[in-house]
Amino acid sequence: MNGRKVGIVGAGAVGATAAYTLMMMGTCHEIVLFDIAEGVAKGKAIDMAQASYYSAQPTIITAAKDASDIKDCDIVVITAGVPRKGDMTRADLLMINAKITKQVVENVKENSPDAIIICVSNPLDVMTYVTKQITGWENNRIIGLAGALDGSRMAYQIQKLTGYASQQTGSLVIGDHGEHMIPLPQKVSVGDIPLTQLVSKEDMEGIIERTRFGGAEIVKHLGTSGYYGPGRAIAHMVEAILNDSKSIVSCCTILDGEYGYSDVAVGVPIVLGAKGVEKIIELELDKDTKEKFAVSVSSIKDGITILKENNFFNS
Repeated sequence: MNGRKVGIVGAGAVGATAAYTLMMMGTCHEIVLFDIAEGVAKGKAIDMAQASYYSAQPTIITAAKDASDIKDCDIVVITAGVPRKGDMTRADLLMINAKITKQVVENVKENSPDAIIICVSNPLDVMTYVTKQITGWENNRIIGLAGALDGSRMAYQIQKLTGYASQQTGSLVIGDHGEHMIPLPQKVSVGDIPLTQLVSKEDMEGIIERTRFGGAEIVKHLGTSGYYGPGRAIAHMVEAILNDSKSIVSCCTILDGEYGYSDVAVGVPIVLGAKGVEKIIELELDKDTKEKFAVSVSSIKDGITILKENNFFNS
């Protein structure tokens, strides 16, 4: 990864914030933005390039004229997709975003054949699975943003409750990136002290509930999804890969027998390094958590089934 080149497909709020964060951190040598909306990637690339004057390390930021210009990247972040609107069914949303993801991924496969892909498009877990199927690449090179974001939201809830610095708070969220996510504050420490020693069981349940609906809370106030949190979480993942930091973080990854499941993408703790997913960490789950995890996996497989029933993977 000597080039330290990152492509970001989708220069909307999340993609642009990830790019700006990476630029300010000085993580990459080069960032290439692409968006189907004419002028968006170009305008934001110019704006960021001018802002880079004040960043710690110089970063080259350019805009691709076409998706095929996302070439020779070490990492490609995919944020492209549409939100659910009006009377659109879940199946409608799945098919639309799966088709967008397929087109993007085929371009990445052709033009950045050695890249690691970070999938951010929703529904996250199913789109990560789609990315794996379209590329046919090794599982370790396909990763979805999940627990890196949900974990930071849980750390925020813990900080609000305890008043202790969130930077010394662990974070662990498994399952799907959606309504069946499973925050595990009972496995988290603040500093070296288990959270169970600092808060009551009732408070623990509150943390879980507020974490699960952390994204919805932002939508309630903004009228749109958050982007600073996702953008920073993406940057954290990119940095861990480029620096081969062997960071432990929950991410959506393809399971091949781990936790008793195969042929599905779901959020679990992994070791993140230069190869992408360096290792999947298998936690000892209690009976209640195993049951919740099974529900989460089932909801993801339902989405995959919808695509299969619509012959998506055969088209």
